[in-house]
Amino acid sequence: MLPEISLNILDIAQNSISAKASLIQIKVETDSDRNLLNVTIADNGKGMTEEMLTAVTDPFFTTRTTRSVGLGVPFFKQAAECTGGNFSVSSFPGSGTTVTAQFHTDHIDCMPLGDVNATVHALVTMNPSVDFIYERRADDRSFCLDTRQMREILGDVPFDQPEVAAFIRSYLEENETEIMKL
Repeated sequence: MLPEISLNILDIAQNSISAKASLIQIKVETDSDRNLLNVTIADNGKGMTEEMLTAVTDPFFTTRTTRSVGLGVPFFKQAAECTGGNFSVSSFPGSGTTVTAQFHTDHIDCMPLGDVNATVHALVTMNPSVDFIYERRADDRSFCLDTRQMREILGDVPFDQPEVAAFIRSYLEENETEIMKL
């Protein structure tokens, strides 16, 4: 099992990239009153057939040709369900895929969220042809990073340019700090 939820987010987003998604939406929502953490990763990739959708949580199923197991989705599912939470995957061929996991954060088996800002930063700066919408919500406070809006402002300046990459990291960290204030 991966040691933190942010690594599961990275793995699922990488699956979306492999599925030729041009837009990936990542939503991380914390509800401190109910001790819940909801994570949703949605893409506009090639989607899955009904047969693939049925098998995607089987660790011995993968579409990769380099190995015969696919542990990312099953581990994410197990991590959520171990906390008394739930997990779902919906997908249609040609319409993309949505993965949703809910964690009970007060459960002893709930792994830490981890550095989700570093995960989003890496995804954005290392995948220049993919757009990302990252929404982080904590109770009634939230922020959003939308690379489509950033592209409008920056034009042809790539996200991996040092100044741009530093701005993205700073934006994520400052906004995370702000919404997590009590």
